Amino acid sequence: MVARVIISNDRQEHEIRILLAQISDALTSDSAFRALAEGLPHASVEPLRNSLKAEKLELRASLEAYADAKKGDVEAMTKRAGRDIGEKLIAARLARKWTQKELARRLFLPEQQVQRYEAERYQSINLGGLARVARTLGVALDAKVADRIDEKWLPKTEMSPKELQKVVAHARKHGWIGSRSKSDEASANQLRRAVAEHVADHGTPSLLRTGINVHDLSSDWLLLSWKAQVAKKASALIEKKMGTFKLTELGWLKQLVQSSAQPEGPKLARQILLEQGIALIVEPAPSGTNVDGAAFLQGDLPVVGMTLRHDREDNFWFTLLHELGHIILHYRTGLAAGFFDNTEDQQIDELEDQANEFAYEALAPTEIWARSPARISKSPEPIEALARKLSISPSILFGRARQERKNYKIFTKHVGQGRVRRLFEEFN
Repeated sequence: MVARVIISNDRQEHEIRILLAQISDALTSDSAFRALAEGLPHASVEPLRNSLKAEKLELRASLEAYADAKKGDVEAMTKRAGRDIGEKLIAARLARKWTQKELARRLFLPEQQVQRYEAERYQSINLGGLARVARTLGVALDAKVADRIDEKWLPKTEMSPKELQKVVAHARKHGWIGSRSKSDEASANQLRRAVAEHVADHGTPSLLRTGINVHDLSSDWLLLSWKAQVAKKASALIEKKMGTFKLTELGWLKQLVQSSAQPEGPKLARQILLEQGIALIVEPAPSGTNVDGAAFLQGDLPVVGMTLRHDREDNFWFTLLHELGHIILHYRTGLAAGFFDNTEDQQIDELEDQANEFAYEALAPTEIWARSPARISKSPEPIEALARKLSISPSILFGRARQERKNYKIFTKHVGQGRVRRLFEEFN
């Protein structure tokens, strides 16, 4: 599954041409690539190169489809749109050689309204408005009754009574559904609708990528309800001022890692990522959802969802960098389908190995860690000294020592227990 880029106006075309030139330069110039990959672990260099190649192919295809559409040939763009009605309407406007301003004039709407509609692929427009846009563009919205009902947009199985009770209680507590005065059945139906709408728009996460033995998640209502809420919050961010994610700009990683040394580092991380066009959504998950974090695409927006299942600084930073590894290394080669990770219980496969290596090296390069007495120290002082040298939170190194030694009884007072959830209003 690959996330498709749909260009809707000349400004986007111009921006993508610039980005494509930067990627091409990085792939053809050794010095440009070295500058881009500076600070990344050696094991991440080749996956990053592959990620850039996949991005280059996708951007080229999007530019070609846009150019064809402006000439009246919308075959390539409609093929890229698939079953997405909103993207087909954009293709129809381009085929008419109308700008967004011209369509707005014909609809008697402000140009900004059409820009918003197209930015969100007409997701929020009501049926009457959608029909009016389609009629204006000469697009037929046929309601064909099929011989068979395709229910792939629904989870395969229903929630058990126990799951239902658990999810509804959690949804009420954390504001996923409306008034608490609703009956259990009304609340459950609201929750089911939210999950069904999310699955219809984005599909189900087919695999929990915890390694060789992957797990089918297409019927996991606990996970689906959590992901639907994360995606909903991510969509709301698109409306706000935030940066645009670019594989050609990774200099912010060092700043992000060094923010871990600050008392409110996890909160600072969310703002740094927002400026780089990545949504970090912290959302408590129903008990029994054994996932620490997830990385997926919401439209064109890379999203990191975190459950804070373990309220520890070391777990927060490793999970965050692991998911960012997926975003950077697997942007067009898996992120659209999504990665849902239990970072403390993994049998490694290739993509997870790459994300783990990325996280370890970004937080504390192995070459430095291996040579330091901190790696085998039984006392906290050498570990704290190395953390100061690296300008990172010592909890990260204490957590790494515990993990490497397979001894989680040591350094329990040094991993930042209880210091993460209190920073996020979602847990207060």
